Amino acid sequence: MRPLDPLSSIKTKLGVVIVASVAVTVAVHTLGIRAGIPLLVVGTASGALSLLMVQFLARGMTSPLREMVSAARTMSRGDYSKRVTATSRDEVGELARAFNAMASELEQVDRMRRDLIANVSHELRTPISALQAVLENLIDGVEEPDPVTFTTMHEQVRRLGRLVTQLLDLSRLESGAVPLQRTHFRIEDLLQQAVRESKLHSRNVHLTVSVDPPDLTVDGDQERVHQVMANLIENAVRHSPEDAEVTVAAHGNERRVTIEVADEGPGIPQNEASRVFERFYRADAARSSTQGGTGLGLAIARWIVDLHGGEIRVDSGRPVGCRMVVTLPGIAPGKD
Repeated sequence: MRPLDPLSSIKTKLGVVIVASVAVTVAVHTLGIRAGIPLLVVGTASGALSLLMVQFLARGMTSPLREMVSAARTMSRGDYSKRVTATSRDEVGELARAFNAMASELEQVDRMRRDLIANVSHELRTPISALQAVLENLIDGVEEPDPVTFTTMHEQVRRLGRLVTQLLDLSRLESGAVPLQRTHFRIEDLLQQAVRESKLHSRNVHLTVSVDPPDLTVDGDQERVHQVMANLIENAVRHSPEDAEVTVAAHGNERRVTIEVADEGPGIPQNEASRVFERFYRADAARSSTQGGTGLGLAIARWIVDLHGGEIRVDSGRPVGCRMVVTLPGIAPGKD
């Protein structure tokens, strides 16, 4: 029971406790004197009742602090699920609410850490197991060394390298250890370069680029923006059927640049559109790790875009496919 919770200040509560204690003392003392009770008995009784009143009122004031001590001890053992009662409107209540918010964030971080360890272990296990199997067959003489075998091993090594590189990139981005090297650059040149690189392994997918106006300029880190666009184009190519078309378009809107990468693949369900930017998340079987994705590319892309003060989102394709939309700070045409 916390009778002083409606009060919004700890000072006011202390004042109420003092006044209540004095009032009880005066009332008991007055009644005792009128009843002819000895002064010693009256003093003892008034002091005891006053202490009981203080204990009753102060207990409700300090109970959130005791709960926080208990919850902190539980959290030190790795359990972040405990919360404290935060009904008070004073400074202690604010502290309790801040404590609950901190506990929720720690619980989420701990869950993400566990998921990360599990996902990294899974992603590393697949190529390592494949490499181990091939090497054991070569050592035992079950298979003969040939270009196909070495190509398979090389692909698995490349996959491991991509995973390690992406994990390092994500770690640096999250910690803020990767400062942006901002410059002004033409977005068309960057998109054309990213498309040329993707065409090296495009599987007969047709890629087109359109920029309006042609001299549209972006204010950002050219290398990091290239990393974002290369990832989006690679994803679009991977998930598109043979002879499909992937369109890359950019246009300016005041001082913002909007870039769209649209494909004709299976698309992403609306209820999963926001989750594709989570680490290791794959929306469906089409985004299986067996097709080369690690589930980290879009998480890295989101961090890079956020660092630029931009936005990245998923729009459904019309009538099929997926459209990834990126907005970045732009420079008005003809201005430096």
